Amino acid sequence: MTIWSTISADIINSYQFILNNKFIVTLILLGFFVLIKRLLVKIIKRKSKQERRLKINMVNNIFTLVLIVIVFNIWSEEIQKFAFSIAAFIVAIVLATREFIQCFIGFLYVLSNRPFRIGDWVQVGNYFGEVHSNDWAKLTLLEVNIDDYQYTGKTLYLPNSQLITHTIKNLNFLKRYTMHHFTIVRDASVNPFEFIDELTVKANQYCEDFRDVAIRYNQLIESRLDVNIAGPEPHIQVATSNLGDTQVFFTIFCPTDRALEIEQKLTSDFMTLWFAKCQQIKPA
Repeated sequence: MTIWSTISADIINSYQFILNNKFIVTLILLGFFVLIKRLLVKIIKRKSKQERRLKINMVNNIFTLVLIVIVFNIWSEEIQKFAFSIAAFIVAIVLATREFIQCFIGFLYVLSNRPFRIGDWVQVGNYFGEVHSNDWAKLTLLEVNIDDYQYTGKTLYLPNSQLITHTIKNLNFLKRYTMHHFTIVRDASVNPFEFIDELTVKANQYCEDFRDVAIRYNQLIESRLDVNIAGPEPHIQVATSNLGDTQVFFTIFCPTDRALEIEQKLTSDFMTLWFAKCQQIKPA
């Protein structure tokens, strides 16, 4: 009986020692959270086929926030004593960690306002890309060249502080359809209004096979944004530059992956008609 009492007392003392040792408790919790998080990530990768990146990103963020709260509660007394002991250096510490504070505030802003989701195309300042992931410190973008709507192969890591100081534009509708604009500039030797109707017919022909889908998508964008946008019919306008050159502006509402193809076709048609008119007006 005495032996069992001694063993029980040793177990209780060891248990109390572990509970009283905050460093050990923190390590145990950290290891436990890491194991659970990895297990959930493996389950998501194995069973989820849609929006896996979104779910994994949510799991990482939730576990990070919960772990921060728990560790802060465990060490709250020590943190409070430490804060009092460095009261004279608070201003210096705030200035030194200003960027980290702004990053965390930016993360809270994204969580509360949801200006974008994983997989959306966004513009932050002068940076364009697809949202790959977002944590408390940074936003990760897969860079997109907005001129040709193609991935550049580069990965951008933007501090969350830029989400507060820069305008965020959600460009997610550009992933499928875009309002593609391009301009052709020539001299004033030919009047483009003589063949502008032919160009309009060509533009309508190139857009005919996706016209019905473009109309529905155009109406979807208008209903979600509650605004009227141009399209889906092609628009061609003629103007002159400050130097007197002729400018022809094209606006095509088309699938993003076909924008450059249609631009090249219309450019080819324009050049053919332009040079044909030039040949007609040449003196004999």
